[in-house]
Amino acid sequence: MATHEPLAIPGVQVCSLKVETPQLIPAGDTYRIIRFPYGTGESSDRFNMHQAEQLDGPPVSDYATDDRSGLIRPSRVGWGQLYAMIQWESASGTNGYTELRDQFVRNPLGVVDTTATEHRAPTPGMQCYVKGHGIFVSPDVPLALRVMHNDNAPRRVTLAEFKLVIHEAA
Repeated sequence: MATHEPLAIPGVQVCSLKVETPQLIPAGDTYRIIRFPYGTGESSDRFNMHQAEQLDGPPVSDYATDDRSGLIRPSRVGWGQLYAMIQWESASGTNGYTELRDQFVRNPLGVVDTTATEHRAPTPGMQCYVKGHGIFVSPDVPLALRVMHNDNAPRRVTLAEFKLVIHEAA
């Protein structure tokens, strides 16, 4: 019979990232990782899940050019609640996008495992989307938020948030 040992730090552990600098997403059929700033640009990273010092290479020197800045590395094993908020700029004139896509991904720089993929048609006005999804998480499997579109020209994500809340799992 398994025993239940209390965690060293009880309660939920949270990483909450936000980027307000627009990111240009190329046209095409390749998902792109949304990148997030470090340090004062972070909303909250008390449990060191989003650090410029990386396990798989040198420190990230420029978050805007390195996909590793889009990773959340869970601080512990548990039940993870993932949240995202994405705002897109308007489509280009004629033949603009007819579909916006987003997904959460486990191990985005290795053997990719996607979840909660959504394909969305544009709506009147701003393109603002919020999503949530639950999965089991582990410190050895980083997570990311990826997006793509089908416009004939690059389009910007104008604002994005990516959050992980880890609950103890029995």
